[in-house]
Amino acid sequence: MKKIILYSTCLILLASSCKKGFLDLAPISDTNTVNFYRTAEDMRNAVNAAYATLQSNGQYNAALYAIGEVASDNTEILDAQSGIDISQIDAFTTITNNGMLSSMWNAHYKGILACNAVIDRIPAVEMDETLKAQYVGECLFLRSLMYFNMVRTFGDIPLVTKEIVDVQEGYAYPRTPQADVYAQIIADLEQATATLPNSYGSADIGRATAGAAKGLLAKVYLTLQNWQEAANQTKAVMDLGIYQLMPTYASVFAIANKNNVESLFEVQYKKGGFGLGSPFNNAFAPRLSGQIVTTIGAGGGQNQPTADMANTYEAGDQRRAASMADGYQDGGKFVAVRYITKYLDPAPFDAGDADNNWPVLRYADILLMRAEALNELGYTPNGEAFELLNSIRKRAGLVARSSTELGDQESFRTALEHERRVELAFENHRWFDLVRTGRAVEVLRAKGIAIKDHQLVFPIPQTQIDINPDVLKQNPGY
Repeated sequence: MKKIILYSTCLILLASSCKKGFLDLAPISDTNTVNFYRTAEDMRNAVNAAYATLQSNGQYNAALYAIGEVASDNTEILDAQSGIDISQIDAFTTITNNGMLSSMWNAHYKGILACNAVIDRIPAVEMDETLKAQYVGECLFLRSLMYFNMVRTFGDIPLVTKEIVDVQEGYAYPRTPQADVYAQIIADLEQATATLPNSYGSADIGRATAGAAKGLLAKVYLTLQNWQEAANQTKAVMDLGIYQLMPTYASVFAIANKNNVESLFEVQYKKGGFGLGSPFNNAFAPRLSGQIVTTIGAGGGQNQPTADMANTYEAGDQRRAASMADGYQDGGKFVAVRYITKYLDPAPFDAGDADNNWPVLRYADILLMRAEALNELGYTPNGEAFELLNSIRKRAGLVARSSTELGDQESFRTALEHERRVELAFENHRWFDLVRTGRAVEVLRAKGIAIKDHQLVFPIPQTQIDINPDVLKQNPGY
């Protein structure tokens, strides 16, 4: 079956418990007890299991849009019945036992564990050395992605880079300073870029590539405000000659165009009753809309665009209609409730079983990151940064910006912030963009959102602290 790599449900990491609290600590300490890492096919299945963790509620199924979008000014939760945990994140009333944050912590460390198991065990397996290096590169990319999402969300976090086979050892990992976590991410991605292929045959489309690793590395450097390296890595992606913008914005997200030429990396989903379909068709539809929006199953009322988001699009911006709607038609009545349309499946298999992938890295993001890095290195009137910005705007049906209206570095920054918001809307970037630019508190407070200074990071799940209080300490303010 094509693309079986990313649709595998082979959850090979089976837990066993020998101490009270171990299951809670499992994200760090859990290890595979099945001794089957013997052949190339075994390792392929193990890599598949690492990819499969991306599809959990603690990763891209729910937690990452709760942080990346709901915590920002892009989306909101209009009905508490859509979930108390995500409502807390929306209102910045998050408590330390928030279930979504606990799920995020657990899911990411289970994914990291899966990657560590492959990296540690594959040297002993007799198999093609090129394929072996590829599998290691894929797991380094996945581990980097997971650590990047975690360090941006929680700040200092335990850094585990080996498979832990002794349960007791799991209790010895304290929170590692962010700088050290980022150093590990960079080292892993540098190795991944050197070993991953630029592309795959049709059966393996969706695996991490060298372009994906370079793109993620660029985002890491942008987050660290290392503008020169961010510029270098985005240029390296462009120089591959593989990626380009799709002709229209809507075509980027069409199910028929999954893994298109604009895509560097997507979380793969496949509908059909396999347990591998995406949930967003139902999750993002308005509550109480029945099957009018979803065509099957109820709407969850998650991640609904704010009025501010709806109003931020310029007149004529084609991205608005492709990204969101202002309501739906219920017979002869129009129900005015905003919802995301970017992930609708016109023919889902069942409720929560749609075919939409989740875009993690797109070429449009690469172009905007390079424009930002170049502007920070030195404003140039109508220079390359303008060309990159305008290539995005042209596809959206908008007029070009010039140095006549954006006459200095600060005005270009403001224009770029807006462009990133509308181009990458509902793709989990907005919160992280506001935090890394130091704009989160200012922007959100100006819009009446009651964020406190310490809430730029989220609380460490209390369950983790309770079972390991001597090692794990809570973020200040929680």
